[in-house]
Amino acid sequence: MPKYSIIVPVYNVEKYIKKCLDSVFSQTDKDFEVIVVNDGTKDNSMDIVKKYDVKIINQKNQGLSAARNRGVKEAVGDYLIFLDSDDYWEKNILKELSKSLKNNPDLVRFQIKQVDENDNSMCYNEEGFKGLAGEEAFSKIVKYHFVENAWAYCIKRKYWLENKFQFAKGRIHEDFGIIPLVIIKATKVNSIEYVGYNYFQRSNSIMNNGDYEKTKRKVEDFYRHYLYLRDEINKTNLDKQVFMSFIANSLIIKITELNNPLYKEYKARLKRDGVFNDILDDTITRKLKKLVMKVSPKLFKKVGRR
Repeated sequence: MPKYSIIVPVYNVEKYIKKCLDSVFSQTDKDFEVIVVNDGTKDNSMDIVKKYDVKIINQKNQGLSAARNRGVKEAVGDYLIFLDSDDYWEKNILKELSKSLKNNPDLVRFQIKQVDENDNSMCYNEEGFKGLAGEEAFSKIVKYHFVENAWAYCIKRKYWLENKFQFAKGRIHEDFGIIPLVIIKATKVNSIEYVGYNYFQRSNSIMNNGDYEKTKRKVEDFYRHYLYLRDEINKTNLDKQVFMSFIANSLIIKITELNNPLYKEYKARLKRDGVFNDILDDTITRKLKKLVMKVSPKLFKKVGRR
């Protein structure tokens, strides 16, 4: 049984998939399996994939969530790692992760470098930690970038399956809809300081385009994720203040992307659903931010989300 199951969804990424898979097979730690889920790709991506020693799963196009869920179903490794097919790793990421598995964590976080098509890059360095319960770990992670991105974590497969975690099929922002729960419900979380993941920001990314119809859909999906997360966390006995404040802040920031009249409509929904009540106001600064937020979420975005 391999230590790691690396799940790589593929859809129209012929320009990027070779670099992605090369970064996996150049790892100094070879104890892994690679599961490539062909999500109905229409280009030549799979011709490239077939040159590698990977397990290939073919399915009709159902989106990233369905592809990842299928990958988890096929996985046999001790730990799951989600790798987007236009991103790539540094060669020692698995070696560094393996050092952090000695205390049997449910979850290990690693550090990210963001790169673009012009080779500009930015590293996001965080202070590492070891053996924290999910609530304390979440309180630390929430201060940084890429909090809810699935590809920033190595997750114990048994923990994932026992909690019946799944990505929400057919929705955008699928990571936001589940990863915060994965973090806070964990018994033991580690974070390593190794910058091992290169996140490639494409200029034509769905998260980057200016299509207003897509923006509306993103906001609505984000809102549904928020309601799901709120319901799920309220079923637990966990300390949920920081969690609730994070997801509420994230939702409010997302709604500021809208223009009138939809912006006004969603602002009214925020008040109706009590979203503002979830924001922490335990310091003077936070009290002021909360006040600004209620008056004008768009002004709040300029003030800061936390």
